[in-house]
Amino acid sequence: MSRTRVNNFSISLDGFGTGEGQSAEAPFGHAGDRLHQWMFATHWWHGPGGSGGVDDALAQRFEPGIGAEIMGANKFGYPGWHEDPAWKGPWGPNPPFHTPVFVLTHHTRPSIEMEGGTTFHFIDASPAEALATAREAARGQDVRIGGGPTVVRDFLAAGLVDHLHAVVVPIVLGRGVRLWDGLEGIDTQYEVEATSTPSGVTHVTFTRPGV
Repeated sequence: MSRTRVNNFSISLDGFGTGEGQSAEAPFGHAGDRLHQWMFATHWWHGPGGSGGVDDALAQRFEPGIGAEIMGANKFGYPGWHEDPAWKGPWGPNPPFHTPVFVLTHHTRPSIEMEGGTTFHFIDASPAEALATAREAARGQDVRIGGGPTVVRDFLAAGLVDHLHAVVVPIVLGRGVRLWDGLEGIDTQYEVEATSTPSGVTHVTFTRPGV
């Protein structure tokens, strides 16, 4: 059976996966791009001149083996995007997913086919229902849970995540949406490894035993 993965999910030292005050101009609220600067510097993202090492090696695991993605409404767009029928996400005409993407929302709409193989499907479903739908679309490949933090937390709480790669960034946000709330003891269900890198971030992987 395909695995359920979370890759390159950045959080602050105090556990926030996004800041407060999200908008069309600020998808991560007051956090800006500070949670993801480590990734922007890698060869995987930046191309020639980008950094290598552990940051790059782990960042590059984002795409291989993925057959579908599940994301939350707040990752797909700013608060209120469902009232704009022309909104197609913040990634431009060729989003970086290249697979079917299932957007969890109470405001469903017709699917949107984008360049590069990405098609957004809008579904109102529980984590287990969404995962079953995404697995069928993935055709044996893995399903990525893309965020935001509320969606990742819900899938972790439901016991549906096989592998989580969290990147702890040395900033304190103080407000926003936290990843770990309500997940006390989740670490006991996984094999946990942590690696610090010269960029200042710490990569923490949670892998379900036997997966």
